[in-house]
Amino acid sequence: MDELPDLAPFQRRYDELGANMAEPSFYANPRRAADVTREHQKLSQLIADHHAHERIVREIAEAQAFDRDPGADAELRELAAAELPELERRRVALRQAVLLAMIPPDPTDSRNTVMEIRAGTGGDEASLFAAELFRLYSKYADARGWKIQPMSSSMSERGGYKEVIFLITGSDVYKQLKFESGVHRVQRVPVTEANGRIHTSTVTVAVLPEAEEVDVQIDPQDLEITVTRASGPGGQGVNTTDSAVQILHRPTGLIVLCADERSQLKNKAKAMTVLRSRLLKRREDEEHAKYAATRRSQIGSGDRSERIRTYNFPQNRLTDHRIGLTLYSLPQVMEGNIEAIITGLQKADYEEKLAALTGHDFTPARATVGDDD
Repeated sequence: MDELPDLAPFQRRYDELGANMAEPSFYANPRRAADVTREHQKLSQLIADHHAHERIVREIAEAQAFDRDPGADAELRELAAAELPELERRRVALRQAVLLAMIPPDPTDSRNTVMEIRAGTGGDEASLFAAELFRLYSKYADARGWKIQPMSSSMSERGGYKEVIFLITGSDVYKQLKFESGVHRVQRVPVTEANGRIHTSTVTVAVLPEAEEVDVQIDPQDLEITVTRASGPGGQGVNTTDSAVQILHRPTGLIVLCADERSQLKNKAKAMTVLRSRLLKRREDEEHAKYAATRRSQIGSGDRSERIRTYNFPQNRLTDHRIGLTLYSLPQVMEGNIEAIITGLQKADYEEKLAALTGHDFTPARATVGDDD
């Protein structure tokens, strides 16, 4: 029978939080007080479930021993044997609950999210599909009650997007969308194809947790800010003033351009939001060995071989190659119905973390402030 990881570090953390909560100044910082209280409650449930699991294990051992005892009363042995399936069911459920509670939460799961969608290989067809992915995520966000705020965009001649960057605000946005990062491959007959041949194109998607100023400290001396006249179709008011803002972060070479607003100050604020989010994601990638060392490796180069998902329109098929999930409901997916995909990816992530947890030492996280062709 598999043993659970040691409870001692979680008990120590629980006792530490209890002592903090008893201090007279505890509620002086309401935000931290809420974080600590929430963590204390989760640890309380974890400890209770862990103890319940231990009791069930003892009851199972006693029932098994009684069932094997030849000198025991036959009727009592029968009762003990009958109890074992229910005891085992409860043990498995408690073990799963404890292990899930021991998985350290991603501190950015509750964050708002900056999404960046870019056309990869495929020319006009890639830009058109980039626009369709933007529509897909917009519909998904709308269904969940989230809000979308455009940050920056660059249109193609055929009305698609060479690039579109936007902020999504709402509850647990990053938790739901973080697995969308990567290369999305589309297979279909483009509107520009006269001979009816199927083309393969790609779009890259990057999902970045929105960073706050306390998360990433940026030295103004490290920034090179350029103000230019916004470019775009039609001679709108946005194009008649020097409102576009480009920010170069010299230490990393990251460049952000925002030109969607008429106000230079608003474009600068949006550009700084995107820059902070990119820097936060970059730092997180470097801190976690399982992710790439840079933001570029998160989204890949846009090459067809790096795809995470394929949208095959002639066969009405979507395949997520990371978990081997195939759906034959592509029209519904393109309308924003991607819950089954997200749920499947989250389940696979939990299972991977559970496997790692049961095979390695583990220390509780602390509350923080603020396949086809």
